[in-house]
Amino acid sequence: MNVLDLFSGCGGISSGFKLAGFNISGGIDIDPDSIKTFQKNFSKSKAICEDLLEYSDERILNDFSNENIDVIVGGPPCQGFSSANRWNKETDDPRNKLFFEYLRFVELLKPKAVVIENVRGILTRDKGFAKNRIENLLNDLGYNVDCKVLNASDHGVPQNRLRAFFVAIRKDYNETFDFNRLSTKPKVTVKEAIGELYDLDKKPIEKISDKPQNEYVKYLRKKEQEIYNHEIKYPAQLTQERISHVPQGGNWKDIPTELFPNNRNNRHSSAFKRLDENACSVTIDTGNAHSNYFHPLYNRIPTVREAARIQSFKDSFIFEGSRTSQYRQVGNAVPPLLAKAVAEELKNYLNKK
Repeated sequence: MNVLDLFSGCGGISSGFKLAGFNISGGIDIDPDSIKTFQKNFSKSKAICEDLLEYSDERILNDFSNENIDVIVGGPPCQGFSSANRWNKETDDPRNKLFFEYLRFVELLKPKAVVIENVRGILTRDKGFAKNRIENLLNDLGYNVDCKVLNASDHGVPQNRLRAFFVAIRKDYNETFDFNRLSTKPKVTVKEAIGELYDLDKKPIEKISDKPQNEYVKYLRKKEQEIYNHEIKYPAQLTQERISHVPQGGNWKDIPTELFPNNRNNRHSSAFKRLDENACSVTIDTGNAHSNYFHPLYNRIPTVREAARIQSFKDSFIFEGSRTSQYRQVGNAVPPLLAKAVAEELKNYLNKK
């Protein structure tokens, strides 16, 4: 079955659907580096760098109607859905424009299913107004919809990451997606994910020759076992000094007061957070120099590859662009194993007919 990924980023959702046996027909995103990464890793797919607002109906049909798109996936922004908005002005809200562009692709290509990923707060915002509005819009296009907040750590990702998912199945299937049927996996720790890379700080190598020590690493490794995107950089000396005082699982509160020139009590609990290697990671963000999470052992942030492993990207997935861009791509992505859990269950529904 063929998948079209809108707002694809580097291809986190696509990676999960590919792992579940789907064919990735194409990905569209406005960020050039993300599309370079997408093209690198999905070489047989159409990787298109484009603003959806510039994509005409004719071009959508020309580019994808022959592809027989079965599933459209993506994370369109929808912050503008609010009970304060008048109905007739809803489509004019710039915060909603891209969501309605997403729906335009759905209306024209009529896929069997639609998957939307968003921040977890979308389900409770404005007393559920945004959630109900999204469901009603998909219902009007001919889909039965269900939604739920999922934690990536329940599906084999070594990271506590909460995201909302809407899954819509075309009404002629007479089915509504049941999130309770998703398969779960045992928790994976930070050490299980990146522990075998610890020694590379002292002894850089291009390949790992040791046999994988756990099931998660078996999943991550590529045949040749090269390690890409693993450029090790240490921050400014003051930052290293500060983080040196933080134990695993600790944060800025463990740092001596004299190391902060300004009032330190205005910091968030995630500031100067050091990962606990025996637990799941905190949510991976898009940061680089100003990241909120630090390596369990070393006084630096995780490398792009370490962050990618914590996001459940395989080692064979290569990121393009500058180091800052790579961090942003990793942090913005949906963890592939989380997307895979949704994709596998969705496939069961679509295979019934």
